[in-house]
Amino acid sequence: MISIYQLKSRFQALLRPFVKKLYDYSITANQITLVACLGSLFVTLIVICTLPDRWILWLIPVWMFIRMALNAIDGMLAKEFGQKSNLGAYLNELCDVVSDSLLFIILFYLPDISWILVVILIISSFLTEYAGVLGPLIGSSRRYDGPMGKSDRALLYGIISAGIAIGWLPTTWLNVIFSIMILLLMSTVINRVRAGLNEHLYQK
Repeated sequence: MISIYQLKSRFQALLRPFVKKLYDYSITANQITLVACLGSLFVTLIVICTLPDRWILWLIPVWMFIRMALNAIDGMLAKEFGQKSNLGAYLNELCDVVSDSLLFIILFYLPDISWILVVILIISSFLTEYAGVLGPLIGSSRRYDGPMGKSDRALLYGIISAGIAIGWLPTTWLNVIFSIMILLLMSTVINRVRAGLNEHLYQK
């Protein structure tokens, strides 16, 4: 399935010179992972404390781009500069779902949005990442299949936030958009499970 994740290699190529400088300054992958998580917490608090002034929602797409860059950077430091660790594996997965949940909490403070849909959206996001990390449990790789992986959610959430900030996207439309996102997330879970099982089958 098509996913923004497929552009990762090009994005990494742009970041590689900067990553080398971070490594030269003894910045570690785990530090970058924690910075990304703490940044999501600060952005969430800033937005919540500033609402109902909707202009602050511009902060979300800006942060989503920065967060995607940080996620790519910590992975490159780990894989290309010998910083892989068991602690890093835990931090990478846990901090991602924590960051997603924190940023989605903002939706509870917007009008006309069903809190039930927001809860289901958060749980569905959990399930997509859980389905991805279960791959190694059966001898397959960590799955990143789409159509609604982490990068896709970040892009769409950023677009939604920008649309609300400039007044082009009424919040009354969001329940329909979130319902579609939930369906895509469930499709992602199925795709990741199926791909993991198929990969394991072909290895036999």
